[in-house]
Amino acid sequence: MPDILCLGEPMLEFNQLPPGPDGRRLYLEGHGGDAANAAVAAARSGADVGMVTHLGQDAAGDSFRALWAMEGVDASTVQTDAEAPTAVYFVTHDESGHHFTFHRKGSAASRMKPSDVPEEAISRARVLHLSGISLGISDSACDAAFRAIEVARGAGVTVSFDTNLRLRLWPLRRASACIHTAVGLSDICFPSLDDARLLTGLQEPEAIADFYLALCPLVLLKLGPDGLMVATREARATIEGFPMEAVDATGAGDTFAGAFLARAVAGDDVWQAARYANAAAALSTIGYGAVAPIPTAAEVNAFLAARGA
Repeated sequence: MPDILCLGEPMLEFNQLPPGPDGRRLYLEGHGGDAANAAVAAARSGADVGMVTHLGQDAAGDSFRALWAMEGVDASTVQTDAEAPTAVYFVTHDESGHHFTFHRKGSAASRMKPSDVPEEAISRARVLHLSGISLGISDSACDAAFRAIEVARGAGVTVSFDTNLRLRLWPLRRASACIHTAVGLSDICFPSLDDARLLTGLQEPEAIADFYLALCPLVLLKLGPDGLMVATREARATIEGFPMEAVDATGAGDTFAGAFLARAVAGDDVWQAARYANAAAALSTIGYGAVAPIPTAAEVNAFLAARGA
């Protein structure tokens, strides 16, 4: 069974490209969904990884199965729901950044429930990774996610959690309660600065790190272009970001999480894994789409070597 299992909702992606000669919007078909992005990032960094989810019996679901087969992502814990679709989303870009339009209500993944959790596979993994989106897509999926966490903790499996707040899914008060409950049951958490400011009401990175360290022993606070704060209960440091000519930051945080977990499972210490993942996330922003630009281990290592890291 895989060392890392990622639980969440895959979504077929249509990412806006520069306009064609006639000015019409053009879209690049790809793959997304935060847990699915993290799974591919971990696989491309050499990890043995699998997905826990439901897909629709449709072309989008088939596309994900083909992607995972190509990437070496184990799909033995992926179920097909013949009565619900695979989710879809669109990404558009303008001067203020990237924007999302989702078509996910009633998706196959949102119909997951606690009895669908593959308890044996989770018990045999080394890491279970999930996110605020895994909790927010429906009440039953939230219950399933917490059951998965319960199984992982009972088996001594590391729980990794990305806050990934999406207020289109649920009200802030409920999101904060559920997300912080999950963080308190986790061994590693990946909040972003923007998410954390909304979830905690705090503004300064140091205070946010203190808040999450009270819940979880390892905090990797994503600071966007300013890099990353790595905080344990014994030490903390800020790792500078890599300036890039970014064209699309979709999935960069997911790439960070997957790359970090891959290196941690491979034996890197927290600081080594964080530097590697920081570089992987930076490289993922120089192409369009959530999955296509995710770098391989060779690409990340070459990038770091060129910068003397």
